[in-house]
Formats: sequence, structure tokens, C-alpha cells
Amino acid sequence: MKDQNCLIGRQPILTNNEHIVAYELLFRSIGSANNAVVRDATFSSANVINNTLTNFGIQSLLGEHRGFINLDHELLMSDVLEILPKDQIVLELLESLAVTDELIERCRDLKQMGFTLALDDHEYSPIYHELYSIADIVKVDLIQTPLERLPEMVRQLRPYPVKLLAEKVETRTEYMACRNMHFDYFQGYYFAKPSVLEKKGFTESGVTLLRLMRLLSEDAETTVIEKHIKSDSSLTFKLLVMANSVAFGVRERVDSVHKAISIVGRNQIKRWVQLALFASEDTRSSVNPLIDMAAVRAGLMEQLARRLPLLAPDQDAPEKAFLTGILSLLERIYNISVEELTSKLNLADEVRAALIAREGIYGTLLVLAEKSEALDFDGVEAMLGELGISAEDAEDSQMESFSWSNDLTRE
Repeated sequence: MKDQNCLIGRQPILTNNEHIVAYELLFRSIGSANNAVVRDATFSSANVINNTLTNFGIQSLLGEHRGFINLDHELLMSDVLEILPKDQIVLELLESLAVTDELIERCRDLKQMGFTLALDDHEYSPIYHELYSIADIVKVDLIQTPLERLPEMVRQLRPYPVKLLAEKVETRTEYMACRNMHFDYFQGYYFAKPSVLEKKGFTESGVTLLRLMRLLSEDAETTVIEKHIKSDSSLTFKLLVMANSVAFGVRERVDSVHKAISIVGRNQIKRWVQLALFASEDTRSSVNPLIDMAAVRAGLMEQLARRLPLLAPDQDAPEKAFLTGILSLLERIYNISVEELTSKLNLADEVRAALIAREGIYGTLLVLAEKSEALDFDGVEAMLGELGISAEDAEDSQMESFSWSNDLTRE
């Protein structure tokens, strides 16, 4: 029988090239916000393990990436860890753990079993000398350890065979400072908040994609869509590559835009165009954190719209919700206002209102998705109650959005 439904937090961990390599996993049982007693770390971590393996499945939640899971002393010593896939789960030792001979011996045993170990929210201290020789990753919290103190800590940790992960990286300045100190991994919201100076100009390629998105939303004739795609050689090439990938199983060669549109289908082309707006020429879309964020946000809003009783009469509601989620992030990466963006598209009034003022039902779903990204579990749970969305529907919606994002990675 399935345990209590959970809200899921999945925060990306990036390389110094800003490619996703892992996620930290956080779970909160729906309904626990109303409990007066805060559940301990052992319960929370045990729930992560149980839900990851049984309710959700590693592939649905992580795809090809690794997952970081927090452990306290009790769970670290438990045999339950041995059921975890050693090549995909990273065991995070909480900073509250006391360094004892028992702890060091257990960590050695876990390393011999093939596990990867990380020290969470860490500050250098000689008492961790033996653990530094065992652990693979040291996570440094930039709120706990500000930038001015980092160089000395890095110098102290360099003699040990550990990789450094900067967490709670909130700004581009922090990211670049840690990168210059040769940190290996990064975790935080910096990738989703580029400064105005770093935003891209809205190039002709972006305009072409927006025009194509509008044609698709207006259900234009295939000949019109085909002509528009052919006007951009890069767009034509990418569509043919995707179409041949789709057609590979039936060994059918796709050598024309018309045939590509037929094989891929308008809905898939529409999704591809929407996500293509986030891809840069020098970044693989499968590991781009903004594309991951856009896919999860839009997918979550789409799935919630499918399950929301209020939107049941509108068969286009899931598509409107998905589009709202995608477009809500474009302003972050392009030097274009949301008003200008919406003026270029023939959007439904409720989608426009959601994007500009977070108004209406799609605005509410957008705020809910943003709270989910910020790991505001209390806020998400309260909004789910107001919308009349069940715990099971909320959990299923999250998992489908994660699974779809992972499918993009594999593609």
C-alpha cells in the first residue's frame, strides 16, 4: 500500500559549465505542516528513501542524474541504505553528526560498498581529518561561510581528495567567485536569476520561434507552417534531425519539412519550439538548468490544470497552463519585457493576465509552481487546499513533470 502522499523538492546540482549532474532530494508529507511536532531528520530521510524507491522510482525522479539524500546518525547506521543504487545515490552526512570512531568506521564500510559520500553544510575543522580522506564531496554553505572566508577554507581542504560543492549560491557574483576558486559543483538559484547585463538580446532566431509558436497556436495550415520553418535553415535542420530520430524505429527516412511535420506532430513541434527558446547555441539543452526549470514548471502547471475541477470544462486549459509556465521564464533570459513578449503572441486573455499580473486561475497555478521551485512546502500545501487539488493529484502532477523533464534529457 502506498504511504502518505508527499510534496517533492528537487534542486539541481551543476558543474562549473552550468550543466546539471545531480539533484538534492527533499520530501515533505502532505499534512505535516498542520502537525505541532516537527518530525526528526531520521523520519524525513527514511521517507526520501522509501518514496524514491517505491512510490516514485529512481528513473522517474532522477532520470540519468544522481540524487543526494540527507542522513542523520540513526539512518547512516541502518542496513536500509544497502538497498539503494550505489551508482546513483549520494549519501549526505548532516553537519550535526558527531565525529566518532563508530561514524568513521561506518563511512569506510559504505565507501567499500561503493557509495559516494558528501559532508553537508560544512566548515573546515581538523577533527574531520579522517573523514576528509574518506568523503568524496564537501558541501560549503555560502550563507554560513561568506565569500571573504572561502579562500582560507579552500586552502585547508585542498590537500584532501575531495571535490568542493558550493551551495546556496544566489548570485552570479558568488558563482564566478567560487568558480575562480575551482569549486567543482554548484547548488542554488543563481542560474535562474541572470542580471540585466547578462540577458540575451532577442535575436532574429528568437523572433522566428515566436512567430512559429503563434502559427501553431492559431492552427495555421501546414503549408504556412512549412514555409515559415523553411525560412530558417537552422530551424529546418533541427526539425529534420528530430524527425529522423522519431522515425528511426520504423526505418523511415525523413528528408522534407512536410514529412517531418507529419511524423513529429504539431503538439510535439509546439513543445519543441517553446523549449527551444531557452537553448543557447553553446549549451546542450539536455543539461541546461533553465530548460530543466522551464520543463518542470510548465509540466507541473499542465498536469495540475488537467486535474483542477474548475478547469474541467475548458479542453484547452492544460495547453494554456503549459504555455503560461514556459513564457513566464523567458523574461529572465532575454532583454525583453513581459508586455512586449505577450504583444508578439496572440495569447488568450487569461494567459496574458497570468503573465503580466499573476492574475486569474493560470496566475494562481504559476504562483504555486514558483513556490514549489523555492521549496516553500507550506505555501504549496496551502494553495493546493484552496484550489481543491488532492494530495494524490498533487504528487502525481509533480512526478509527471519530473518524468517529462527527464525524458527531454534522454532525447
